[in-house]
Amino acid sequence: MSAPLEVTTKNLAGVFLHNKSLSGATDEILKLQGVSWIKRKAIATFNLTLYITHTPPAAADDGVERIHVDQKLSGGIPGTAEHHVLDWEERRETDDIFGVTVGKARRVKLDEVEDEFLRSGWTQDTVEDGVIEVVAWSDTAVTGKEWRAEQISGFEQKNGARRYCTRIKFTSSERSKGPILVHMYYDYQGPNK
Repeated sequence: MSAPLEVTTKNLAGVFLHNKSLSGATDEILKLQGVSWIKRKAIATFNLTLYITHTPPAAADDGVERIHVDQKLSGGIPGTAEHHVLDWEERRETDDIFGVTVGKARRVKLDEVEDEFLRSGWTQDTVEDGVIEVVAWSDTAVTGKEWRAEQISGFEQKNGARRYCTRIKFTSSERSKGPILVHMYYDYQGPNK
């Protein structure tokens, strides 16, 4: 389902279903992050739904915008929860899928995004409002893995529908072929109640 025009990067709350047929493959990324084969197969088999809550700066006690994403697999299987505070401060997180990671997030205008893959192809409202940039990397001392994921999220027109999209540029010390570039498309399902 096409995302309505009032759902933007500045008003992102909603429920979004991962569109597997339009999205790129993520198995290699998950493998390089140290995710087990069985977890990767579960992720590939079940449908992923994002439940997004968005707190704009004016509604936050400290004036800092926040985006909270609860990920659930079909059948009610819990996924990860992402808590993005858009202040570009590094934060350490631990979860059952990725282990210990460090990351930071912010709202950014596209002209500040250097990589062409991450920067181009967004809807006009995304260009005007800015994208959500999340950069996460492994805590190598704890996990033994060395990787970095740059993510830009916003809206794109894809196959005649306005869709929520996250573009990922992933690098790993275990991969010599250069970065993995992936589009993750999501279909709007309705408001997050």
